[in-house]
Amino acid sequence: MGAFQIKENVHWVGAIDWNIRDFHGYSTYKGTTYNSFLVMDEKITLFDTVKKPFKNELLHHINQLTDPTKIDYLVVNHVEMDHSGCLPEMIDIIKPEKIFCSPMGEKAIQAHFHPKDWPLEVVKSGDTLSLGQKTVHFLETKMLHWPDSMFSYIPEDKLLISSDAFGQHWSTSERFDDEVSEAELMDHAAKYYANILMIFSPNVQKLLQKVAEMNLDIDMIAPDHGLIWRKNPGKIIDAYADWSHYKSKEKVVIVYDTMWQSTAKMAKAISEGLLREGVSVKMMDLKVNHRSDIVTEILDAKGVLFGSPTLNNGMLPTMADLLTYLKGLRPKQKVGAAFGSFGWSGEAVKHMNGYMEDMGINIIDPGIKVKYVPTHENYQTCFDLGIKVGQAVKEK
Repeated sequence: MGAFQIKENVHWVGAIDWNIRDFHGYSTYKGTTYNSFLVMDEKITLFDTVKKPFKNELLHHINQLTDPTKIDYLVVNHVEMDHSGCLPEMIDIIKPEKIFCSPMGEKAIQAHFHPKDWPLEVVKSGDTLSLGQKTVHFLETKMLHWPDSMFSYIPEDKLLISSDAFGQHWSTSERFDDEVSEAELMDHAAKYYANILMIFSPNVQKLLQKVAEMNLDIDMIAPDHGLIWRKNPGKIIDAYADWSHYKSKEKVVIVYDTMWQSTAKMAKAISEGLLREGVSVKMMDLKVNHRSDIVTEILDAKGVLFGSPTLNNGMLPTMADLLTYLKGLRPKQKVGAAFGSFGWSGEAVKHMNGYMEDMGINIIDPGIKVKYVPTHENYQTCFDLGIKVGQAVKEK
């Protein structure tokens, strides 16, 4: 890929990471991109840099448009290292006249890089910057998903450079939403929201309200990861509105692990009860499903069931891992229950219930424990739990 014009005199100059497979515990099985944008104006301006190993790719793309030393301004929308890892080296090369960042961005830059003489200039929400023919309007977006995050909006192009909001971890040779499968794109966008932004949903709601109040005319959203939204940027904005308000479907995710198949058999019986109620079911065995894909399915599910046998007076490590990860993301407005087999103690259900209580999941049944191998009567109890959860999911 080379530099690519996305608007008149606005170019993508970022990098494609085809091989990354893990991003802080998030499975990036299709890689990601680190998007950086160069505006060619009276003041040539670079918006964000890239992860440190991709510095030369960024420089190669910039060199296709201009000598990097001719860049006047740097805008740091986000200081996380996948967007600022090569910032010190780029500053040494560019020697920019000014580096713009949010108030919290300045603190993050100081804490990360300890600069002595960088020409930092702090901008706040409502501040503007003239580049010549184009103007940049800044909007702080604290905790989306770091304290320093901000948007840069160019009204002349109706372009929102949105930092880590509205992105996806997906490496492609295509740059725009209308060049790929919309269904796959939205799947990646949902996974990104579920695993990175779900915890900040109240902040997302406030931001979307603020953007609506500002009446910004947006016909393109350029995030720092993944595809650029040009066909219908309102689609991802509407999706964020739904996800941040925890809108869900009549759907239940059954997450389980099993030692000798007893807990798996219980999961199957529960699913049959759910299906009897006409509820959509996703069965997700922790041995073959990554935590981040499970969380993506939970994003729009009304119900969730957790199943684990008891091991050493606790639950299986895979379930503890998932519940710890999910608890940090703070899902809301869901119903749930736990189940599992045991040999001589049976504490797993109690521990899973404890996690659900901490997350605020509405536990609609104390849970089912089965000693060793389920009997016909146990299967009926599991089926009945599926009926009960299905009915709760269908309640308005």
